[in-house]
Amino acid sequence: MSNHRRTGLKNLYREEFLRSPAWFARRNRWFRDHSTTGALPCAACGVVTVKDELELHHRDYEGVRIIQGVWQAWEDDEDLVALHPHCHELLHRLIDRDVVLSRHRTRRDASDHALRALQIKLHSVEAAS
Repeated sequence: MSNHRRTGLKNLYREEFLRSPAWFARRNRWFRDHSTTGALPCAACGVVTVKDELELHHRDYEGVRIIQGVWQAWEDDEDLVALHPHCHELLHRLIDRDVVLSRHRTRRDASDHALRALQIKLHSVEAAS
């Protein structure tokens, strides 16, 4: 098991799924269902912003499938977490750099642990400012 991000052609998820009509429809539906005002807080830093300035992090990939060559996006709502692009990158860096999180935990457990650590770190930096 590995939660490390893959690069290039080895990662069809990033190269194809995140550009697919299925993902854009699922993303739009998630934001529609979670925001009546069009704005949401980032799960890491808590700053409220509009959906166009947020990304969705997959806590796991169980709902991501290819059926007969077509991408399907059947993620449960709780499998997706809204983050600013910078916070999303920090979350992945925490997972990638921690041997336990990147190799010995499920994707969901690694994501949850890294998100809690990121929230603590970002809020402590904010409090110190």
